[in-house]
Amino acid sequence: MRIGELSKATGVDIETIRFYEKSGLLPGPARSDNGYRDYAHAHLERLAFIRHCRALDMSLADVAQLLASLDTQDGAQLARVDHLVDAQLARVRARLASMQALEQQLLALKARCDGRHHLHPHTAGSQACGVLQELVAAAHGEACACHEALKP
Repeated sequence: MRIGELSKATGVDIETIRFYEKSGLLPGPARSDNGYRDYAHAHLERLAFIRHCRALDMSLADVAQLLASLDTQDGAQLARVDHLVDAQLARVRARLASMQALEQQLLALKARCDGRHHLHPHTAGSQACGVLQELVAAAHGEACACHEALKP
């Protein structure tokens, strides 16, 4: 199959396929008599594997290590695969914790808004919106509601 067909079959952009070839993740295809790349079913399977790993937010280096481990029976190599997944899981958990902290900060900031904007007069030099007041205070280096919520 040609590169466009491979792209459609896997949902991977043509330029990304070429990048994976250049970086060694995807072996170069055979060339037909007219010089076109001729991808085999094995390319499709390998590219689908790479795409799945990337969907799990694994780095290209990790993907390369997983690809190198596909046909191994070596216990040490397989243990490295387990370690790689454990490390990725730790990164995801750290990001989740960070996102939960961010959620709490935004909730604290949102709590400064009573939603009745039409009732608050806005005069020069002052902000009627509690959210904007907090953000301006934080920009001036003052304590803000969104970070107070995180203090023990």
